[in-house]
Amino acid sequence: MVAVLVLTVGIYFYSTDFFSLTYAREDGYVEYGTAIFLFVASLVLMMNARSLKARGASLALACTLFYALLFFFAAGEEISWGQRIFGWETGETFQEINKQQETNLHNLIVPTPWGDFHLAKTLFGPILTLILLIYLAVLPLLYPRVGWIKRTLDRIAAPVPGTRHAVLAVAASLVIAAIDVSRKWEVYELVFSLLATSIFLLPQNREHTT
Repeated sequence: MVAVLVLTVGIYFYSTDFFSLTYAREDGYVEYGTAIFLFVASLVLMMNARSLKARGASLALACTLFYALLFFFAAGEEISWGQRIFGWETGETFQEINKQQETNLHNLIVPTPWGDFHLAKTLFGPILTLILLIYLAVLPLLYPRVGWIKRTLDRIAAPVPGTRHAVLAVAASLVIAAIDVSRKWEVYELVFSLLATSIFLLPQNREHTT
């Protein structure tokens, strides 16, 4: 992850055009890297679920399978479920309600009496970013100090980030906030996918998640 951040800053100073048009472009290295590591994170969770099943931890097993499904879904959404890879056409419904006219949910535009509701700008934008920052930067500090939080997270086998993960998350947030270039948030998504894989492999509460 550190290498990705160093490379990102280096490319930013080398050429902002290369950053946007090649490095972080649609269907580029960063986007496919994000999808790959989201899928790897899902596989890690599936392996954890197999261990939990052997232990007879029913609730933890169900929760871990749910987490794995979420990351598999996120990986599919990242590449529009392979639409541009395999070249199928977008259905008529998605052409009408999808901002990019692709087969995915995160770019949907939902009409409401108060105007169009853009999922990417609301639910998948600042709200999700805030939730992830709390998970990555705040939870590692609360977990060993607040008893009910520790018991709850262990019971549902939620992988808790370690201090190193929190430091990397804050560092990545500062780097991404500091650079001024289009499509920089694509790199932020790649960083999160790498962090998620690392957390699921070696969480702070590993004895309760595998």
